[in-house]
Amino acid sequence: MPGSPLAGKVVLVTRARSQAGELAAVLEERGASPLVAPAIRILAGPGRALERAGRELAAGSYAWVVFTSRTGVESVFSHLGSDHPGIGASVGAVGEGTAAALRQRGVEPDLIPSTFTTEALARAMPRGSGKVLLARADIASEDLEAALTGKGWSPVRVDAYRTVPAGRLPAAASRALRGGKVDAVTFTSASTVDGFVQVAGAALGAGRRKPKVACIGPVTAARAREAGLRVDAVADPHTIDGLVAALERLFASGRSAGLER
Repeated sequence: MPGSPLAGKVVLVTRARSQAGELAAVLEERGASPLVAPAIRILAGPGRALERAGRELAAGSYAWVVFTSRTGVESVFSHLGSDHPGIGASVGAVGEGTAAALRQRGVEPDLIPSTFTTEALARAMPRGSGKVLLARADIASEDLEAALTGKGWSPVRVDAYRTVPAGRLPAAASRALRGGKVDAVTFTSASTVDGFVQVAGAALGAGRRKPKVACIGPVTAARAREAGLRVDAVADPHTIDGLVAALERLFASGRSAGLER
């Protein structure tokens, strides 16, 4: 896109390969040159546990089901089957991306927090009693469970998918980092930060120029800082579009100072 602050900028996308397409496409629309360098891999969760959760959900055993990612939605619905009678529970979604995945399957969320974080989702949940199904990544913290328990609910967690570090950094990304050709690195979860530091630490340290760092939200940004990275921009709202907009503001200003949140 001529005149865009991202025109010609090389932006590293660290999402899992199966999830990278959406961010890469939006970056390309804005004139950037996305470089897909998955820092993590997404693997299937335990099938039997998911099948049991799917049966119980369809049977109305849960008062609520809470989704904290699009991947969680896809995993649970794949175990409900195409002929499922519906979800016999109220439905919470962490943000608009997760809500969109639910709507694609004919489910309108009953609850979406105004800020798209699990902390905000926990605050937005009403007090009550009964079982709440949490479809989460295996490495997700237990903070959400603790918050719901404090509100009277009985959370039941199922590992909807597993997140593991990528084995290595793609050669093209390694060359670009070492050559100082990468303008920005994007992180969409704490796990992408951890995976990137593992596979790209050497290339990043040897680089002629340090890329800017943009994170999708405060939890991801906190993990990046813990890993020793300077965070130059944080998305608001905490969505893919918000992340790209944060990058646009960063490069439009020509400064990183004042953009960290």
